[in-house]
Amino acid sequence: MLGGAAIVCKQHLLNTCKIFARTFRNQVKMSTSAIVSLNTNLWDSDPELYDLIKKEKKRQFLGLEMIASENFTSKAVLQCLGSCLSNKYSEGMPGQRYYGGNEFIDQIELLAQKRSLEAYNLSSENWGANVQPLSGSPANFAVYTAIVEPHGRIMGLDLPDGGHLTHGFYTAQRKISATSIFFESMPYRVNPETGLIDYEALLKTARLFRPKLIIAGVSCHSRALDYKKFREICDDVGAYLMSDMAHISGLVAAGVTPSPFEYSDIVTTTTHKSLRGPRSGIIFFRKGVRSVNAKGEKILYDLENKINQAVFPGLQGGPHNHQIAAVATAMKLAKEPEFKKYQEQVVLNAKALSAGLQSKGYKIVTDGTDLHLILVDLRNVKLTGSKAEYILEEVAIACNKNTVPGDKSALNPSGIRLGTPALTTRGFVEKDINQVVDFIDRTLKLAREIGEKSGPKIVDYKNLLHNDEIFKTKVAALKKEIEEYSSQFPMPGHEEY
Repeated sequence: MLGGAAIVCKQHLLNTCKIFARTFRNQVKMSTSAIVSLNTNLWDSDPELYDLIKKEKKRQFLGLEMIASENFTSKAVLQCLGSCLSNKYSEGMPGQRYYGGNEFIDQIELLAQKRSLEAYNLSSENWGANVQPLSGSPANFAVYTAIVEPHGRIMGLDLPDGGHLTHGFYTAQRKISATSIFFESMPYRVNPETGLIDYEALLKTARLFRPKLIIAGVSCHSRALDYKKFREICDDVGAYLMSDMAHISGLVAAGVTPSPFEYSDIVTTTTHKSLRGPRSGIIFFRKGVRSVNAKGEKILYDLENKINQAVFPGLQGGPHNHQIAAVATAMKLAKEPEFKKYQEQVVLNAKALSAGLQSKGYKIVTDGTDLHLILVDLRNVKLTGSKAEYILEEVAIACNKNTVPGDKSALNPSGIRLGTPALTTRGFVEKDINQVVDFIDRTLKLAREIGEKSGPKIVDYKNLLHNDEIFKTKVAALKKEIEEYSSQFPMPGHEEY
């Protein structure tokens, strides 16, 4: 028999246990609820954002994407980007991480390195690849950090002549690119008459400037580069040759344009343009013998450690493993026979675009193209690049205004850049490009008509386009026609959006 005090203690213990059990159940419910809330679909958890994504998907589907640096990536790439790999930190290189739990991350990164070399038929004995750069600009800056001392000298194609910001652009007023801030950059240029790179002038300037590194790369130039000439110039002045193949990496992988690897010391690239992969970057670097001195001694490349350390810990923290996985699958796809056919069609479409616009009276810089893009000089039709870009976007054609040789301002350029990778991904062939040429021609003629009435100011031009009933009707009708045409072509991606 229990005494009164014992009975009270027992009852107190039972009550305590019941309270604990209720609290535990509530905590479990709360925890389960939190987990469920973390795993709801975007359209349930954030309908506002989901709606905006759907609108962007619809814009891409109904419009004609002709920005030369854009493309539609594969569903496999998108699945990697949306995977659990986003959860993992993995600072360091495979086998040398600063965090645990990277067994499979290491395997994924090594696979991406291996496939990146295979995509360009490179031997692992002669080449290495760092797949951690977040994109092309960080990749370029990592190379400069690795092999060009602070305020060391580099040369790249001038931005108004078709180069890229990261190749060292600056103006008389200020240094624009970080490359020109931290390093001493000297531009080389194209011949203003032909639009082609002036290699003789490049050699003369290089002999005076004595750069540590010369960049063979473009952002808006429609002809294949002569990498052999670049190599000869670099050898003449004792410079490294870095080729930035960001725009043409898909064409290079397919063998439809000359490869920079035969002559370069370093090759950088993005993976999301003609390559049709994720938004990421890669640095390829040579290994083995660089030269033989007068004594017959072999001078070896010492790029691997310098570049790897410039990427991390020099400029970046943890790599984006979901991107690296997406690079791996993109490089696998680049070895498929269909990929070569696709790249061949990209070039055929660009040539058809160039010829079609020339037949309509438009001037194409370099008088044609070898690649995936063209640069249209609008000065002979009395249009600016800004006005052309704006009205083309209003009728669902996306492109970008661009400087042409001789332009003084990147903010008020005289041309537009047009590319064919994205349209080709959707299945466009030459006959479809001919229809696109007709859409562009009709739109630009309408732009001239509006401009003649509005005057030179872009603000007046936009106001008239939107407020004049006749012009509004013409723009709306043209947009409807273009969207109906574009919607006939499939677009890769997630069906949910």
